[in-house]
Amino acid sequence: MDLIGNYIGGEVVMPAADARLLDNVEPATGRVYGQLVDSTETDLEAAVAAAETALPHWRAMDIETRAGYLERIAELIEDKLDALAAAESRDNGKPLALARGVDIPRAAANFRFFARAITQFASESHAMGERAINYTLRSPLGIVGCISPWNLPLYLFTWKIAPALAAGNCVIAKPSEVTPKTAAMLAEICRSAALPAGVLNILHGRGDGIGSALVAHPKIKAISFTGGTATGSKIAAEAAPHFKKLSLELGGKNPTLVFADCDWEKTLDGVLRAAFANQGQICLCGSRIYVESSIYQDFKTALLERLARLKVGDPQTDVDQGALVSGAHMEKVLNAIAQAEKEGGQILCGGERLQIEGRCRDGYFVAPALIEGLPIDCRTNQQEIFGPVATIQPFSSEEEALQLANGTGYGLAASVWSQNLNRCHRLAAQLDFGIVWINCWMQRDLRTPFGGMKNSGVGREGGWEALRFFTEAKNVCIDYGECN
Repeated sequence: MDLIGNYIGGEVVMPAADARLLDNVEPATGRVYGQLVDSTETDLEAAVAAAETALPHWRAMDIETRAGYLERIAELIEDKLDALAAAESRDNGKPLALARGVDIPRAAANFRFFARAITQFASESHAMGERAINYTLRSPLGIVGCISPWNLPLYLFTWKIAPALAAGNCVIAKPSEVTPKTAAMLAEICRSAALPAGVLNILHGRGDGIGSALVAHPKIKAISFTGGTATGSKIAAEAAPHFKKLSLELGGKNPTLVFADCDWEKTLDGVLRAAFANQGQICLCGSRIYVESSIYQDFKTALLERLARLKVGDPQTDVDQGALVSGAHMEKVLNAIAQAEKEGGQILCGGERLQIEGRCRDGYFVAPALIEGLPIDCRTNQQEIFGPVATIQPFSSEEEALQLANGTGYGLAASVWSQNLNRCHRLAAQLDFGIVWINCWMQRDLRTPFGGMKNSGVGREGGWEALRFFTEAKNVCIDYGECN
């Protein structure tokens, strides 16, 4: 049985005989296939000590050398693409093709992007006529904490680690205890890349255990977290007394606005993908679909036809949808669907647990569900479900579409599907979301700011925003003095 230990001071530290262990379950089969250490505060202190030892050399290292380590890690991730994708699929339940085509390549891209970005990260200067000049120094914060979720395990883990390391910080990172495998494999990759000991430390365990200890530790200067809004609120409360920098990328209940003048085929494909990619387990998924009344019936029928063709099954095979990440999460999703029925929603398709023949007969599979007839203020349309569940509803005007889209406490992402350029610009300015996609979904440029409004988070990740977050700005003002 696979056993996962921590990565501290450049070494993989296997659990002691009396250490607490957590089971690692394969979602597609429902069976335990490994265990991982449930880290303690003793492990955290060892990681902090290792980071403190490594920090002076790492932060003083010339940028090109530091960037070279990140480039080497990116190369090794690409070299191990097949093994990492297979591990991600097994650990998370997502289709192997998705892990191979998206998750792992983007993990490599994160390291490569920030390796190059840091070499272009410039400071500012402000001349005060002939009297004085101000210039800005940006220094690494020191030791920072990165906490990532289970839905895009390696992709989002590296999205945080790469800019923190590039900026000269040492990192203590905690992956989700539900999907620890590729984080453990990243530790081995860092060893192969000869990353200096203590620069990156990886601690496994529960969020309410080692996660909380990481947030509260006085020597950890910043926390970057991606996950649920409720957990983000707890982290904010824990971090506030210590005046830590916080970046919180939280939940979403994202709207998809479809207008009658949309590109029909492109929009249908895009809306289907936005709602159900990765079994709907992406914070950016468009789970509220609003369609202009004049095309509503035809669009709904065509969308249902596409949904019926989605193949759900063993993620190691050629399927469109795999398993949900855990039994507990599957029950949460099924309960949400039952709640939608109680609220008067009509289940147009799916919504039931699927029994897959063969090795996956005990896996956590749910048929993708599309639900009609629910008002904006119901629980189903207000709370993030994070599963293969979407609602659909008509609208009669641009004003109504905007009101519906902005009608929740979340503000992460929205998409608009229309060929009317004026309308698209108008709506983009009025939608209360950190990301607005026009005639596309999940089209990402690593240079752009990423994050949400309202209950969807605080701060921005990506590009210069990430490098600014992981550095401290200092203004230096020099008076020229009087000329002789």
